[in-house]
Amino acid sequence: MTYQFDFSWLADYWPVLLKGLAITVELTLVGALFGVALGVACAWARALGPGWLRPVAGLYVELIRNTPFLIQLFFIFFGLPAIGLRMSELQAANLAMIVNLGAYSGEIIRAGIQATPRGQFEAGVSLAMTRFETFRHVVLIPSLQRIWPALSSQIVIVMLGSAVVSQIAAEDLTFAANFIQSRNFRAFEAYFVSTGVYLLLALLLRQALRGVGWALFPRRAAR
Repeated sequence: MTYQFDFSWLADYWPVLLKGLAITVELTLVGALFGVALGVACAWARALGPGWLRPVAGLYVELIRNTPFLIQLFFIFFGLPAIGLRMSELQAANLAMIVNLGAYSGEIIRAGIQATPRGQFEAGVSLAMTRFETFRHVVLIPSLQRIWPALSSQIVIVMLGSAVVSQIAAEDLTFAANFIQSRNFRAFEAYFVSTGVYLLLALLLRQALRGVGWALFPRRAAR
């Protein structure tokens, strides 16, 4: 028996797919913005922070990088309510993505910081910069320039990994595909379409991050 492909259901279910896409984009933007900010703080703590803070940041990084993202998500959504911290599916998904990206991006950014020549730190001091100004202008910006491609790739990986948030009923793109195939029983078509949307979203996100890199680091882009 020959399988008959049928995509006519798109006319009825495109709002569901569009809502799922919007939530996936929202998760990605929030996760990237706050996750990278957390990564910068973590990288500073491990590379330049006070001695007592370094093992704390190191413990966080090792804990997150050596446990599955799905378990982290379940712990936040199902585990934290046991101590009174309840949140919606979307809030839990956002928090899980921020915490996950924060650990991975922290290690990527730390590598860039550690590659900064010691002379640049001394140059900042000689220009009467404060420690914060030295970190921001002399250390952080050049470090981000060095690791931007790797950081961009990690953001894309986290976006693709967001598909698992459907396991806690967060209505992302994968949730939409699951919902559609449970209604029309066209699993091949539903997941084929969602796969294509994820692929397009990943390509667009890479281009967007490349544009952000050009905007933030124009001298590097010019070279």
